[in-house]
Amino acid sequence: MADEKYSPEFEQKWYKYWENRGYFKPSDDSEKEKYSIVIPPPNVTGVLHIGHALNGTLQDIMVRYKRMKGFNVLWVPGTDHAGIATQNMVEKELAKEGIRKENLGREAFVKRVWEWKKAYGDRIINQMKRLGLSCDWSRLRFTMDEQLSKAVRKVFVTLYKEGLIYKDKYIINWCPRCHTALSDLEVEHNDESGKLYHIEYPFEDGKGGIIVATTRPETMFGDTAVAVNPNDKRYKNVVGKKVILPIKNKPIPIIEDEYVDSSFGTGAVKITPAHDPNDFEVGRRHNLDIVVAINDRGRMTKEALHYEGTDRFECRANLVNELEAKGFMKDVTQHKHSVGHCYRCKTTIEPYVSEQWFVKTKQLARDAIEAVEKEETKFIPKSWEKTYFEWMHNIKDWCISRQLWWGHRIPVYKCNVCGKYTVSEDEPKTCEHCGSSNLSQETDVLDTWFSSALWPMSTLGWPDDTEDLRNFYPTSLLVTGFDIIFFWVARMMMMGLHFMKDVPFRDVYIHALVRDQYGQKMSKTKGNVIDPMDVIDKYGADSIRFTLAIFAAQGRDIKLSEDRIDGYRKFMNKIWNAYRFIELNTRDVRFEDKPKKLSAASTWIKSRLAKTIQATQNALAEYKYNEAANAIYQFIWHEFCDYYIEMSKIHMEDEYSYAIKYTLLDVFEKTMRLLHPFTPFITEELWQRLPNRSGESIMVAGYPEFKSSEVSEEIESSMEMIIDIIKSVRNLRSENGIVPSKKIKVYMDVKDEKSQAIIVSFKNYIYALAGVESLTITPKVKEQCLVQSTIYGDIYLPVEGNIDVEKEIERLNKLLKKQEKSLSFLNGKINNQAFLDRAPKELIEEKKKELKEITEVYNKTKERIKQLKRI
Repeated sequence: MADEKYSPEFEQKWYKYWENRGYFKPSDDSEKEKYSIVIPPPNVTGVLHIGHALNGTLQDIMVRYKRMKGFNVLWVPGTDHAGIATQNMVEKELAKEGIRKENLGREAFVKRVWEWKKAYGDRIINQMKRLGLSCDWSRLRFTMDEQLSKAVRKVFVTLYKEGLIYKDKYIINWCPRCHTALSDLEVEHNDESGKLYHIEYPFEDGKGGIIVATTRPETMFGDTAVAVNPNDKRYKNVVGKKVILPIKNKPIPIIEDEYVDSSFGTGAVKITPAHDPNDFEVGRRHNLDIVVAINDRGRMTKEALHYEGTDRFECRANLVNELEAKGFMKDVTQHKHSVGHCYRCKTTIEPYVSEQWFVKTKQLARDAIEAVEKEETKFIPKSWEKTYFEWMHNIKDWCISRQLWWGHRIPVYKCNVCGKYTVSEDEPKTCEHCGSSNLSQETDVLDTWFSSALWPMSTLGWPDDTEDLRNFYPTSLLVTGFDIIFFWVARMMMMGLHFMKDVPFRDVYIHALVRDQYGQKMSKTKGNVIDPMDVIDKYGADSIRFTLAIFAAQGRDIKLSEDRIDGYRKFMNKIWNAYRFIELNTRDVRFEDKPKKLSAASTWIKSRLAKTIQATQNALAEYKYNEAANAIYQFIWHEFCDYYIEMSKIHMEDEYSYAIKYTLLDVFEKTMRLLHPFTPFITEELWQRLPNRSGESIMVAGYPEFKSSEVSEEIESSMEMIIDIIKSVRNLRSENGIVPSKKIKVYMDVKDEKSQAIIVSFKNYIYALAGVESLTITPKVKEQCLVQSTIYGDIYLPVEGNIDVEKEIERLNKLLKKQEKSLSFLNGKINNQAFLDRAPKELIEEKKKELKEITEVYNKTKERIKQLKRI
């Protein structure tokens, strides 16, 4: 054991151990307080990315913590069928075989998707296990499972019969490549450099015209009006007139509408209800015709005259040339604007009017707003409530239909005789209106978010009255990202309240983004992506988990780099080495044989542990993961390893021998339990190795409890003084190049008698930890000394025998020159305008911070040279 080094190879061994023993499952003890989480279901097509790793780690910390605290914990895992993503994935696989889905037909294609899901759908589940997520895998759910599909059908039919689901023509986001409607979330907006075209629409009477500005001239074939703002005085005398639509030679009216921004372009805009969502609303207000100029394949319709059948972008290029040739094009300027793309295939989306199914959301939103106002559900950080309320108060009806084959097929059956709908959870035999058996099911499937909205209740067995549903709904916590507050959190709130008459979760923790070390968003294009699986292979799951936790400050993005992860791998190594020392020195200790008398160091470390337990639990109660992780880190690395272990060596052979060994073992065992939710693998490995401890696993060993009786403010105050003196002496030694093995004598000028008494009582710790052979408290020091001030008094280090003043000055002057070079380089960077213009803001701030730090070191070096010259 003495030569064994830390290596995370044991991680998978312990995961199998926990899983095989059923520790991830809730118990049958109905008396225990319940705690439940449903995992935000990742796409079945997905692999673990850094956002998943953060989300999963934060959930697992709470789940393991609550489990150890004695709660009856259920963490339900699952995956989402991800309609568009999965269908695209399988279509690409088929394309390699030269097959289109249409060649297979719907039934055979869906069968093929299920086969793909069976073969590849568990990849992300296995990766979650590598991260250490302690979900109850026996309850693994999939949004297309029969039980969850049953819930989907129940909700659709109920809402339809309540008049909350309807079918209507409306403008939606449309992907011409995927050939389906998209939710707003499925549209990625990128700023692109385009052009603003200024086109003259002549007045019908032939006297002049009005100039409109547009980024999409090809849509003009669908124009049904030109609009101006009613407060725009420039156009007061032309409102009500008609203009002639160029090329098409069609008269259209000039109307007034508050929607028009007078400062954009010329202040006059073309209104194309079929191809712009804002224009669609204007068209509704003014009863304008809907003229479709671009079809569902992104090609021009017959409304585009001689451009019929051409691609929309090809049409744009040719139309611009025609408009210029005929004198309609008055100006073309560069224009940067946001363009929507399909999140899967990256095709530019097309606003498109089609017949779709919708949910009326106003009524559902009212209860969901009130529940958050009454704090039945709380957002953490609370500031995210504002985002939630803004969206909910301005909510629009939800387009729930998708033109796909993979997904929950809408349970609506149209009668081919009477033309009416039969809406049913089970496939009907006959039309409920005329009795005909000639029925056809709706071909559309439901938006993936529709089934996800039911996740907290459907995964627990709803609509059946299951034991899980009774015990674990509402769930305790939801951990998710801010980008899906609207699309998922809000919809779960609406559905949970409507069908369960209670909120789906008590707390919603909104985690931040994980960015690269410079604060840039991670992307494959930039090459700055950190793959969690690569990191786990290299540093271990515990290292990345702890790194993510200690940087998970509320409302602040995480800047992540491999160097930081490696830094916390060193923390794992520090713990490992501490265990090696403890294992070698505590083999004769039994937990039941408590010592009667403790050394001051043992009283201090037990007091510090008690306060660390309290700080950790208080932080976790408020979801301050970073504060909890940092409290444990500071205790283990500095107080326990750097000081207590070193202090313990003093007592190995004295009257406190057994007490010090017992405390080493006892504190380390409790610390492993304290740390376990954050780093489950190393804590289990070391806990299992501890001599004479009892229990099957650290997972079920119970979380350490805060005991006020173990807090000693007096000892802590005294030890704080001693540690501060040790640090100061160490600094004096280090700054003056005194080797660690050399024993030194020091003097202290301490005015306060109480402080003098404490120093005398605990000077053995100063001797051992600071390499001191003698410490004399005196107000007068006759020898030539270097001095370092502390809040407790001045510390004097004799020059003779310790420092060659001339050589030290020479060394420091060389160091000063190196520091001057660094300062010159950094000042050059910071004052270089080209660097300031090109570099990311975060990199500039990093360089400024570096400059400040080196400047402080440089000034200290100069001061030390002055001090030495005075001797």
